[in-house]
Amino acid sequence: MSIDFERSKSLTPIQSMSFKLARASAHISRRSCGSTASLRLQSLNISTTVHNSASHFSTASCLHQTHLATTNIKMAASNKYSSAGFTAQVVAAMRKHYPEEIADRRWDNVGLLLDNIVTTTTATQKSPVVLLTNDLTYAVAEEAVQKKASVIVSYHPFIFSGLKSITTKDPQQATLLLLASNGIAVYCPHTAVDAAPNGLNTWLGDIVSGGPASSSSTAAPSDRTVITPHASPPAGFEGSGYGLLCTFRQPESLADIIRRVASRVGMRRVMVASPDPSTISMARVGAVAVCAGSGWDVVKSAAADVVVTGEMSHHNALKAVQEGKTVVAVFHSNSERGYLTEVMKPLLEGELKQQEHDVQVLVSTADRDPFDIVDVSEL
Repeated sequence: MSIDFERSKSLTPIQSMSFKLARASAHISRRSCGSTASLRLQSLNISTTVHNSASHFSTASCLHQTHLATTNIKMAASNKYSSAGFTAQVVAAMRKHYPEEIADRRWDNVGLLLDNIVTTTTATQKSPVVLLTNDLTYAVAEEAVQKKASVIVSYHPFIFSGLKSITTKDPQQATLLLLASNGIAVYCPHTAVDAAPNGLNTWLGDIVSGGPASSSSTAAPSDRTVITPHASPPAGFEGSGYGLLCTFRQPESLADIIRRVASRVGMRRVMVASPDPSTISMARVGAVAVCAGSGWDVVKSAAADVVVTGEMSHHNALKAVQEGKTVVAVFHSNSERGYLTEVMKPLLEGELKQQEHDVQVLVSTADRDPFDIVDVSEL
């Protein structure tokens, strides 16, 4: 029997006791060669006791470690900053103001698209932080990890159609993997925000009119009409629908409307399609149809002089101009992103702070429209 003295220095007290007994047993065995069987039996009993003691310690240690791991997992699951409980609070607050019943589920994908995947690591690294974004890109996902967000509320669904694979080669799938591995949930409201009475198109209507319809200081008083009303909105959400027609009580300056829109969406230059571009600075209009994103299909039948939207195809713009309409396009996500800061953030913050005072609702700084207008003279 070979006994390593150096290894004995790193043993626990119980293991050290076992080691010493084993060494004594070996010594007795060597001294007792040719002696009575009784002494050898005592030595055997000592070795058996040592073996059983060591086995008991090993088993107890394993059970203790298993208990600790189980306890840690349970603690992680109950951690309100990263668990399904905190995510449920965020989802409930969103549904309170933007019920999924008013979303266009014929084609849209709204709701909780990724739940928290909770481990001891992802739970302890989280904070009561919600990150708002218009589009969920890989850069936004990295920002969420860096800011220790528990939940991302992404206006646009980042999973729109069925996935046939999940690899790091595809940016969307890589984003999904990054978020899942960091225990970050994703909720997407999309057209529920478009259709809500206090939603995205109401915000755009306020911009073109110079203020809310109910404001006594409205720059250009107007009457608002939902272009495509929701057929059966839930109680409390009467008036839900898509697109908004703002009819001015007095003709309004087209140039002023364009300035207001550009200022609020943060652009110095916007795209304008007009029947007569030379008259833009002097023209006055009676009605403006607004629809965030790609809104032509929603507003095309509205009795409007001007259409304000995010983007429009070439042929639809030609059609609008031939119908005598002016189109103001500010790029798809630019027509939506400002709503997150001006309306959704304070709304969600107010709801969540009633339950958790330390909650933070942040708007992504990495989120941006992929397009910009470049003045080649400045290159």
